[in-house]
This record gives sequence, C-alpha cells and structure tokens, in this order.
Amino acid sequence: MLWVKSLHIVFIASWFAGLFYLPRILVNLAMVPPGSEAERARLLLMARKLLRFSTLLAVPALGFGLWLWLGYGIGRGAGNGWMHAKLALVLLAIGYHHGCGVLLRRFEANTNRRSHRWYRWFNEVPVLLLLAIVVLVVVKPF
Repeated sequence: MLWVKSLHIVFIASWFAGLFYLPRILVNLAMVPPGSEAERARLLLMARKLLRFSTLLAVPALGFGLWLWLGYGIGRGAGNGWMHAKLALVLLAIGYHHGCGVLLRRFEANTNRRSHRWYRWFNEVPVLLLLAIVVLVVVKPF
C-alpha cells in the first residue's frame, strides 16, 4: 500500500504543478500584443504541450487514488466524511483541468474575451484546491 500511496502523491504533485503553470501561460497569452504572432504561437505551443503532459500525469494520479480508496479501503466506512469532501474537490480539480483546455481552445480560435487580470485570479484556484485537499487528508476534520 505504501508504494501505491507514494506514487499517488508523486503524480498528484506533478499534475498540480501543471495546473499551477498552465493558467500562468494563459495570463501571458492574454497579454500578447496584437501582431506578435511568434510570441503567441510559442505560448500556444507551450500551453498545448503542458496540457497534454498534465493530462497524462492526472490519469495515474486518479488511478492510484482510486486504488487506495477502493482497493485498500482508505476513507471508506463510517467516520470518513473527509473523503466525501475530498472527492468533491477532486472532481472540481478535474473540472478545472478541463476548463483550462476549453480556455486554451478559445485562445487557439482567437475567441478569448477575458483579460489577463481574470486569468490571474483563475490561476489561484488550484492553490486553494490543493490546500483544501491536503488539509482534508491530513487533518480529517470530519
């Protein structure tokens, strides 16, 4: 079980590293001045590659988490309300990841309507998600 837990933690940390940096690339894309096609193309390429890589990291992170939950019974049974809250936040993280892909496609189609300030706030969401998830797992408040 400790091997599975270790791999889960490593893949979660790696996936969230992508979720921390991808919106930062979107901030930079929103700040590209008109006519700077080379800069825009470079940032789009970076964002596409990071989204693809982050998705590849998310799959084993979620798989190892399911293994711990369903295979080893971590968080199952009475008195494990923290797990329900954690799973809800994990679903939000998956939705956030998907949302990053949607926003990237808008940049690729030149249909982005949001400012760099909006993306700066959007960039803070994964920090709050990870903080809440770690507190739930470590403290197990309910």
